[in-house]
Amino acid sequence: MMMSLTYWLSEHPSILTFRWSHTQSHFATWWFLITSISTYLTLSLLLHLSLTHLLRRRRPIPLGPLPAAHSLLMSLISATIFSGLLLSSVAELHDSHWLYRRTRAHTTPLRWLLCFPPGTRPAGRVFFWSYLFYLSRFLRLFRPISTVLRREGLPVFRLFGHTVSIVTAFLWLEFSQSFQVVGILLECLVECVVYLCRFWSEICGGRGVLVLHLRRGGCNGIGAWGFNSVLNGVVLVGFVNFYVKKLRSAGGGGGVNTEVSSSTTSREFERKR
Repeated sequence: MMMSLTYWLSEHPSILTFRWSHTQSHFATWWFLITSISTYLTLSLLLHLSLTHLLRRRRPIPLGPLPAAHSLLMSLISATIFSGLLLSSVAELHDSHWLYRRTRAHTTPLRWLLCFPPGTRPAGRVFFWSYLFYLSRFLRLFRPISTVLRREGLPVFRLFGHTVSIVTAFLWLEFSQSFQVVGILLECLVECVVYLCRFWSEICGGRGVLVLHLRRGGCNGIGAWGFNSVLNGVVLVGFVNFYVKKLRSAGGGGGVNTEVSSSTTSREFERKR
């Protein structure tokens, strides 16, 4: 059973011979990335405006079991990617395919997970699962659409977060970025809290990547890593700002209600007197 699982998740010829290419891989061009994100954001906005102003529909559109089925599908996909990437990483370390040569810079499994050697190309087991992870980010775009259809407003922050996730996964493949193994494993393991997981992985692993890049001869895709860090920082600032405003508005509302109730009580007391 374990041998069969290992074969299908890390030793299959399609996995071993995978190579990220603009001509051979589907949805692997910059043009598709920009066009798909722009189209998705435009359609989401038009759908929200149509339901709000044109149709003036206040009741939510029934989606039936679609949200539950989507959640189950994403859970299964995440579990598959997690298992495949974990087995593939162990196999790569065992084969010493990406290890530094034992001359000037010897590496360890932890160092390999954070810092790919310079010149690493997006091919092989790990990048196959990174590619599937990139494709799975498009399936997650259903969630904001379902929010709009349920008439819960336009989830601007969620839309932005999903588009950032797609761009990040694309950059991981395009530039063979270091630290993608840890990032994907964490995101797949905690898919239900994917944003907090990504923030936490960047906070914990970002310093290690930078130190290894400066002290160990460089990490592959460090420019893309820096760009990803800036994007995740913007999302984190928006996330914190949103909830701070929410807490402040809730606190302000509570104060007003207290004043109204206290003034009303004092009037009734004077009237009884």
